[in-house]
Formats: sequence, structure tokens, C-alpha cells
Amino acid sequence: NGWFEAKLVSLIDYALKILAWGATCVCLQCQFSNPGEQKRFPVVLRIWWGFYFSISCYCLVIDIVLFKKHVSFPSQYLVSDVLSVVTGLFLCIVGFFLRNESEDTLLEEPLLNGDSSVSNGVEWSKEKGGDTVTPYSNAGIFSILTFSWMGPLIAAGNKKPLDLEDVPQLDSHDSVIGAFPKFKNRLESADSEGNGVTSLKLVKALFFSAWKDILWTALFAFTYTVASYVGPYLIDTFVQYLNGQRKFKAEGYLLVATFFVAKLVECLCQRRWFFKLQQVGLRQRAVLVAMIYNKGLTLSCQSKQSHTSGEIINFMTVDAERVGDYSWYMHDPWMVVLQVALALLILYKTLGLASIAAFVATVLVMLVNIPLGKMLEKFQDKLMESKDTRMKATSEILRNMRILKLQGWEMKFLSRIVGLRSVEEGWLKRFVYTNAMTAFVFCFAPSFVSAATFGACRFLGVPLESGKILSALATFRILQEPIYNLPDTISMIVQTKVSLDRIAAFLRLDDLQPDAIEKLPSGSSNTAIEIADGNFSWDTSSPTATLKDINL
Repeated sequence: NGWFEAKLVSLIDYALKILAWGATCVCLQCQFSNPGEQKRFPVVLRIWWGFYFSISCYCLVIDIVLFKKHVSFPSQYLVSDVLSVVTGLFLCIVGFFLRNESEDTLLEEPLLNGDSSVSNGVEWSKEKGGDTVTPYSNAGIFSILTFSWMGPLIAAGNKKPLDLEDVPQLDSHDSVIGAFPKFKNRLESADSEGNGVTSLKLVKALFFSAWKDILWTALFAFTYTVASYVGPYLIDTFVQYLNGQRKFKAEGYLLVATFFVAKLVECLCQRRWFFKLQQVGLRQRAVLVAMIYNKGLTLSCQSKQSHTSGEIINFMTVDAERVGDYSWYMHDPWMVVLQVALALLILYKTLGLASIAAFVATVLVMLVNIPLGKMLEKFQDKLMESKDTRMKATSEILRNMRILKLQGWEMKFLSRIVGLRSVEEGWLKRFVYTNAMTAFVFCFAPSFVSAATFGACRFLGVPLESGKILSALATFRILQEPIYNLPDTISMIVQTKVSLDRIAAFLRLDDLQPDAIEKLPSGSSNTAIEIADGNFSWDTSSPTATLKDINL
């Protein structure tokens, strides 16, 4: 009968799936434990994955036939078979349609090359490791989405500790050699009037030097945000379906498939979003460090008097790194608006006019942040000024340590350094305490918003059914993350603005006169250095030169 057929099919289905997955795990274990047999096992894996896909398709066809015959069987069998078919298709695509990089390396390796160390098919050779460009530069869309281009490096690290020769070179687009000229041209075109570099011009140059990647990350962030709200939007419908309120026959399968696809899209977009943001941040940090270093080589003597080497190191190690770290928070300001708007739409669909209370509570929470943000900006500015003062005094003391020891002034200047450090600690305490207050406000915010919303429901007489409560709680849970991260975002915006102002002010300093020195080709003259009618001064604005008419 139908019941016996369904039971028999389900038992055969689960037995064959367990067998296929067990064989897959055994093959993978053998592949990583026996490097010498690695050439044979990928074929076995493909055979097992094809077998698993065919069994899944067979079971799905039987489920459909039984369903058409109106044979009653648990619906989880059909859901399990659908997921098994999707998984088997994925494994077959991986096994049959993607190139195995390790096998390609073996096939391309000369037969009579005894010096090669690519015997296991996954390691880069010592001779060409430093010249190998990262597989990411030529990776396909599937490899990029699944990060499978990292496979050869991970496989090599599984067999031995990685050396520098094993790590491939960056693509020219990501290396500072290729990124810095583009950034420099953008900055020069932004400062075409010659008025000097400002923070706005610096931001424009940073944006337009990586605008494609930034737009891609914005698209990933937008897709991730929309996909994350699919669950809360459909929870009420799913609860109604479980309670027997079914709008059409296959509504349950459609809801489950929608949940699955939305979660898959959410995970893929989030991984690509984070990866591209980190890539952009590292590139921006690298070009800023290169720009600051090149500026330090061309500073005039007067500019060097006002900025010591310690301050320049601060620009590269603190300010440039902070600008690079801001890439993680780049899309948070507009994402907060989008997430709040989507949350309010879902709450309005679920709770009606009670969503206005949620909107008012969210706005109140955000308005509290305005004075705290101004205080954070002020304290961060003072903190960086005190840090520069301490670094400058420390550099001067270290350069003149011989004089200090000769005069016995060690304790005198030590007390001065301690005093400067205490001033810096004072501003740091104010900054940290204000940041803690901001974090406390936003940790309390989700509970405040949910309490205000449900209180408004009770006041307006909106019935709080289980589906509506679950949908609202899921919405609040997702909304909690942007509200919770908003203090860090505001703090990072403030710190990045201060760092950009400091870097722009450093790049506006006067350089050495480019026409004051004439360089001849090496070997064209017997004279190493020649000064003709030279005038020298510590201050370029001084009306009279300190040294006049120097000829030597």
C-alpha cells in the first residue's frame, strides 16, 4: 500500500544518503592524510558525488509520484529530498565543472625537472613562489563566492609550515605599486587649483581611487540588509500556516524555500561585503602611508622643525591605520537608515499604528547621541594633540640624551615626560568614559524600543497574537545590531575625521624648492657638490638670508 511504499522509500533514501556522505567524508580524510595518493581521490569523490545526486533525484521523483497519487506521507521527506538534490547539484558542480588547480599544476610541470617541489600538486615551488600572482586575480565567479581560490595555499599549509616563498604576490591592483600612482593622480587632479590638500580633497581622492569596489560593497550591503529582513517579514505568515490558515496548496514549501534562499543570499553577500571592505581598507592605508613617507622626504627645513620624526611616525602608524579601519564602518550610516525604515515597514504591517511608537523611540535614542558625538570629537582631537606633544618631547630627549646625562637632568626631564603622559591619560579617560556612556545608551535602546512598541499596542488595543509577537521580536533583534554598533560607528567617524584633518595638514606643509637643486647624471662631472651664489635661511619668509653668496 501507499504507506508501506513511503516508509520503504524513506528508509532506502536515508540509508543511501548516509552511505554517500560517509564515503565522501572518508575520501576527504584520505585525500588530506595521504598526499601521495592525491591524484586518484578527486576522481573517487566525483563518482560518489554523482552517485549521491542521482540517488537524491530518484528519491525526489518517487516523492512527487506518491504525492500525485495522493499517498499520505510526512512532508519532511519531500523537504529533505529537495535539499539533498540542491546539495548534490552543488557537489557535482564543484567536482565536474571546476578546474582542479593541483592537477593542473601536475600536468603543466615538466617531467624531467628534478628541482621542482610540486610533487604533491599543491605546493608552490621555492624558485617561483615569490613570482606567483595570487589566484584571486584570475578566479571565476564561483571561486570568488566560495573563496575556493584559497584552496592551494591552505592545502600547502596543511602539509608544512608556510614560508614566504609559498605565499603568492598581490595583484597589481591591490599592491601599493599599482594603487599609489592612481591615488596620487586623483589627489593632484582634486587639487588642480593649487590651494593645498584639504580633508575633503583627500576623501575624494580615496573614494575615486576605489569607487568600483566601494559600490560593489554597497550593493552587497544592500542585498544583505534586504535578505536579513525576509525572515521577520514572513514569520507571521508562517505561524498562520502552522495554525491551519493556508492560502494555497504549496504555501509551506514556498515559505521554507524562501527562508532557505534568503539565508543563503544573506551569508554570501555578508562574506563578500566584509572581504571587499577589508581589501579596500588595506589598500587605502597602504597609499596613505606611501604618501606620508614621500612627503617626509621632501619637507623643507622649516617644516621639519615643526614636525619631528615621531609625529610623522604617528601619522603612518595611527592616523593612516585609522582611516583604513574606517572602511569597516563605511556603509553603516546609510545602512542604519535603511534598516530602521525596513523595520518600521514590517512593524507597521504587523502592528499597525503601534509602529509609530517604535519610530518615536528610535528617533529619541538617536537624538541622545548628538551631544555625545560632539564630545567624542572634541576629546579625540585633544587626545591626538597631547599624544603628538608627548612624542615630540620624547624624541627630543632621546636625541639629546648625552647632554642630559652630562648635566644630570634625567629626573628633571623624566618628570616632564610623566606630566605629559598624565595629560594624555586625562583626555583618554574622558574619551573612554564618554564612549562608555554612548554604548550604555544604545545597549538599553532595543529594550526601550520594544517596551514602547508593545505598550502602545496595549494602549491602542492591537491584538498581540503569537505570529505578530514573533515577527516584532525578530525585527527588534535584527534592529538591535545597527543600533548597538552605532556608537562605534560614530566614534570611528569622529576619529577618522580627526586623522584626515591631521594628514591633510601635514600634506599642506612646504616642500623643498624644486628648482633650487640641479642634479646631473652620474659621471658627467668630477665635482660631487657645487654651490654657486647660494643664499640660505632657516625661515623662508625672512627678508635677509642667514648665509649669503656662498660659492664652493
